[in-house]
Amino acid sequence: MEQIPYGMIGGGKGAFIGDVHRKALRIDNLAVLKAGCFSKDPAKSKAFGQELGIDSDRLYSNYQEMAKAEAKRSDGIKFAVCVTPNNSHYDICKAFLLEGIHVVCDKPLTWTIEQSQELARICKEKNLLFGVTYTYTGYPAVKQMRKMVADGLLGKIRFVNAEYPQDWLANPIDEHSSIAPWRMDPKISGISNCLGDIGSHIENLVATVTGLKIKRVCARLDSLVDGRTLDDNASVMVEYEGGSKGLYWSSQIAFGYDNALRLRVFGEKGGLEWAQEDPDHFYFTPHDGPKQKWSRGRDQFAAEAQQYSRIPSGHPEGLFEAFANIYKPFVLALSKHLKGEKLSASDLDFPGVEMGLEGVIFINKCVESSKKGSVWIDIE
Repeated sequence: MEQIPYGMIGGGKGAFIGDVHRKALRIDNLAVLKAGCFSKDPAKSKAFGQELGIDSDRLYSNYQEMAKAEAKRSDGIKFAVCVTPNNSHYDICKAFLLEGIHVVCDKPLTWTIEQSQELARICKEKNLLFGVTYTYTGYPAVKQMRKMVADGLLGKIRFVNAEYPQDWLANPIDEHSSIAPWRMDPKISGISNCLGDIGSHIENLVATVTGLKIKRVCARLDSLVDGRTLDDNASVMVEYEGGSKGLYWSSQIAFGYDNALRLRVFGEKGGLEWAQEDPDHFYFTPHDGPKQKWSRGRDQFAAEAQQYSRIPSGHPEGLFEAFANIYKPFVLALSKHLKGEKLSASDLDFPGVEMGLEGVIFINKCVESSKKGSVWIDIE
């Protein structure tokens, strides 16, 4: 199909996540970067955009200018990618949606529940697609586990255990550090750091694989490094609709752990286990048989998972491919949408604005629980 033009806000020179988005989008060659506002500094933004090969008249001084100008062009961008810090997500996404431009945004979607609800409302009213880059649900193994749960291989889910430990914030961070000290600044990060940054991935991963809806939470958010305002460690007990239970732990002060997202799901008929640092494999243990190791590329996955597997077994697929597997269904769905074709549920195989809203509700309710002394708080 013809490449769909897109634009990016944020992700300037030296920015880690913006570069990942751009490279992931190039993997399937379904979209092409045609416009951008990569920095608050117009000179830096334009210089970097020129390095990327973007025409100078489509390098903008601010996102407001970009949204209005691109909406007026006959060859304007069809979707905008927002890869800025948390505090600007809402304003940027809203600006492009109001101009009729589809959006993909990093998580967490916004600061507040009300902001996310408004973005969801605008999408519905204007019939716009919205993607949220919860990266780890893009792995084929995750999609296969989702299929196995949906097919009833685990039976009724009894308990979910998920954790996401890191150690990159285990020591105090110099304000001039290159590893995003803004994450500890509530004026930029919002009401939570650790839970909002990586605990939100846990919430979305569990929801994606199991389909469980959270009924209530009981959370404790800790600031364990002296001098910090926001949390660097979070523990959350979860009760789901239907009676299943869960326990989540996210931490950025856990020495010895890099990016150790792990999921365990236990049902009446079996269990599943997956670790992000070995994303091509997962374990399935049926109640009446031995533990099985499943391998992407070797063991035949269901079609809905297999379509995202790119190379043979033993050749590891990682973060870029997972990101690409978020963008692939989004761009393909957008292509059909732009042609006026009706979208099916299978076309929408990416985290949407409603999942983004659920993540923001989870963060806010956990913070409320912690501030009230770790009491149970209902998810309304």
